[in-house]
Amino acid sequence: MKKIPYLDLRQHWKEWHQLALPIFVVISAVILVLFLMARTKDQARTWEESLIPAKRMGLIKIKPEAVFDPAFAVASPIEMVKAPTVDHFDYPVGSRLGALTYNAQPFFTNRHLGDDLNGIGGQNSDLGDPVYAISDGLVLFAGWPSDGWGNVIILQHELKSGQLVQSFYGHLDSMSVPVGSIVRRGEEIGTIGTANDRYLAHLHLEIRRYPTIDVGGGYADSRLGRIAGELALTKWRTRPDDALVSAPEGAPPEPKSFQLDPEGESATEP
Repeated sequence: MKKIPYLDLRQHWKEWHQLALPIFVVISAVILVLFLMARTKDQARTWEESLIPAKRMGLIKIKPEAVFDPAFAVASPIEMVKAPTVDHFDYPVGSRLGALTYNAQPFFTNRHLGDDLNGIGGQNSDLGDPVYAISDGLVLFAGWPSDGWGNVIILQHELKSGQLVQSFYGHLDSMSVPVGSIVRRGEEIGTIGTANDRYLAHLHLEIRRYPTIDVGGGYADSRLGRIAGELALTKWRTRPDDALVSAPEGAPPEPKSFQLDPEGESATEP
């Protein structure tokens, strides 16, 4: 029997195979590329959201494959330069001269990285009392990093030697300064708190030698760049014969060029 050409299944299959297969491969490749792009974008968004509140990484460039270690998060070069140069310091609680307070847990007692400053009445007698900036400083951090810390403020200062140091104020009940602002010595920046009733009211004060924005922990086996805060304030006040000096007014002094001192020679242990 004579075959009808349009019913030749073998020929039709051969022609379809030659035409449709390349089209199928191209369409499949396009769909695969679009799928991978969408998936990568979703993964990057999920990774970025997981960094909050530690989203900023200072000089470290954020990449999806990077492992974020907040201990290496540092202030930006602009923030380092903006830190005001200072040569006067005062106490942060009790009064602008440090009266009516005592140090309940001095620096590195029981691995403690700060000084716990309390009111002399004990218990929660100093709850809500003002907390003052120990010197002119740039507000690097103001927020609630964890329930163990409560509200925290970190100020950055530059000593006349060019060394950058920080003052750290933990367990605050309230905060009254925004990140990026410059405060004056003796300016009220917050109030003493309890970290949502986790502790009796007190101020956890730290003095740090490095421009980190890592809140970190309050205890460690090594000092991690901290120095004795109460002793540092006594050493840096520079006004032993002028105990009643008042806090400054007006704009803070202009910052000067900074220098990083990895060995901490300009801000050594008092």
